[in-house]
Amino acid sequence: MEQRPKKLLDHVRDAIRLKHYSLHTEHAYVTWIKRYIFFHDKRHPKDMGAAEIEAFLTHLAVQQKVAASTQNQALSALLFLYRDVLRHPLDGPIDAIRARKPKRLPTVLTKEETLQVIGTLSGTYALMAKLLYGTGMRLMECLRLRVKDLDFAQQ
Repeated sequence: MEQRPKKLLDHVRDAIRLKHYSLHTEHAYVTWIKRYIFFHDKRHPKDMGAAEIEAFLTHLAVQQKVAASTQNQALSALLFLYRDVLRHPLDGPIDAIRARKPKRLPTVLTKEETLQVIGTLSGTYALMAKLLYGTGMRLMECLRLRVKDLDFAQQ
């Protein structure tokens, strides 16, 4: 049986999995790379470079009005593509118009408010909330936690 040659996005997925990135990151990077290719009329990324990345990121900031973190994620996906998949050094620095970061501070709960919220929870949800608050781990890290990940001897 003859195997078809792998497509670019298959290579992207392979490289992401080799680096043990999360499934969420894989999906996000593949989506950004697709959008980049479609933005440039389906040209292959190996035929493009820093100028095309700049044009795409500037389009995201100016026309799409994406958040700074969204634009940064798109840039990370494209840098990953060129560095880790194509192994193709870019022909210059990326000097795109940057999306503006909001000048607001996040609202956070005080320690007392946090303990009050945790106090209203019970069972698994209370345990998860205490772990999240006490360790600083992310939600998906908590959800994927297994008994063998805990070191009871070290508490």
